[in-house]
Amino acid sequence: MNGLHRLRLAAEGVVIALDAMRSNKLRSALTILGVLIGVTTVMTMAALIQGINDDITSQIENAGPTTFYVVWWWNGGLQVGRPPAEIRLRPYLVKAEADALEQLPEIEYTAMYGFTNQRVSYKGDQTRPITIYGGSRHGLEIDGGVMVAGRQFTRDEELVGAPVVVLYEEVADRLFGPSIPLGKVVQIGTRGYRVIGIYRRPDNLFASDGQSEAAVIPFQSLRHNFRFPEEQNSIVAKPKPGVPVFRAQDAVTRELRRVRNIPVGAPNTFDIVTQAQVLDTWNKLTSVFFLVMLVLAGVSLMVGGIGVTAIMMVSVTERTREIGLRKALGARRLDILWQFLVEAATLTALGGTAGLVLGGAVAATVARLTPIPAQVPLWSVVAAVGASVAVGVGFGIFPANRAARLDPIEALRYE
Repeated sequence: MNGLHRLRLAAEGVVIALDAMRSNKLRSALTILGVLIGVTTVMTMAALIQGINDDITSQIENAGPTTFYVVWWWNGGLQVGRPPAEIRLRPYLVKAEADALEQLPEIEYTAMYGFTNQRVSYKGDQTRPITIYGGSRHGLEIDGGVMVAGRQFTRDEELVGAPVVVLYEEVADRLFGPSIPLGKVVQIGTRGYRVIGIYRRPDNLFASDGQSEAAVIPFQSLRHNFRFPEEQNSIVAKPKPGVPVFRAQDAVTRELRRVRNIPVGAPNTFDIVTQAQVLDTWNKLTSVFFLVMLVLAGVSLMVGGIGVTAIMMVSVTERTREIGLRKALGARRLDILWQFLVEAATLTALGGTAGLVLGGAVAATVARLTPIPAQVPLWSVVAAVGASVAVGVGFGIFPANRAARLDPIEALRYE
């Protein structure tokens, strides 16, 4: 019976809260506005972070979770400013080292990468300076894109640095329109390159125009014909099927130390980066965004909570005689407390519901109009609803307790 009594009081509190909102529309709207903004913030930021994380995970899956990278310097992915003196003394990675690593029994293949910026031209038409990658025949497998037409480099073309090029689809469209340019010779800088393939990169949320408009030539051709920032060179290594990543990394480390004649006990003059490290770096960045989201949402919910306290205090004052009458008719202190807490929770729950709808609409709009695959995770819905109700209960405690403590005789005398 006690449970049914509580349910009846809860339903009554919801009805009274809705009546109060109809009677004081502006005041109620201002009260729940803070909650609405807070919940919308949570929903929108959670959807953005979830979408970006999914994109990062997709890129890692394209390259393969066991693929790892050998780089000149890795500082958690945030190479900002001038490297320390001991880093600047490191030799740059070279193609011979990539070739040596590819001979290891643990490694399926390696790919050497570097880049420069050059214009690509054809019969007087040219692009702006775009990224020219010096790459490998394994680039398609690493990046996860598709060949729209033509082919990748052959092993011989890669070894000798043949003057062949794979154009990104955007560059081919820019220079040749709808026609297929296979076999035609384009100018990269001042040198001629025969087009052997058209490449469509996978969707990449963080790809800039410089990444969407690019071309790939053999690394040896880049090394022989262009100046480029050698400190940006990297070696991609793919372990053979069944070989654990840590075992492949150990083999690569031992071989590079041997090739570079690094004495026993001396530190490595290169860094190895795994997909897990890349993902961990990204998670650290998103945790900062998440913290900002919580602060913004917390401020909004705090404002909404203060508004709940204010409106409930006004409600208690306006209904003092009603409270006295209910107590005179047998209502217990706990019944009054429960009623006002339900009213406060109803106000904030309505604000939370409106925030859910608005946040979902914002996420859907972002997903439709931008490359960000924003999607609302289930946990954010649960968290938003829970937070809005908790704000109502937490900030409704004081006015509800004040109502419950009213002396029935004094309340009945209140004018």
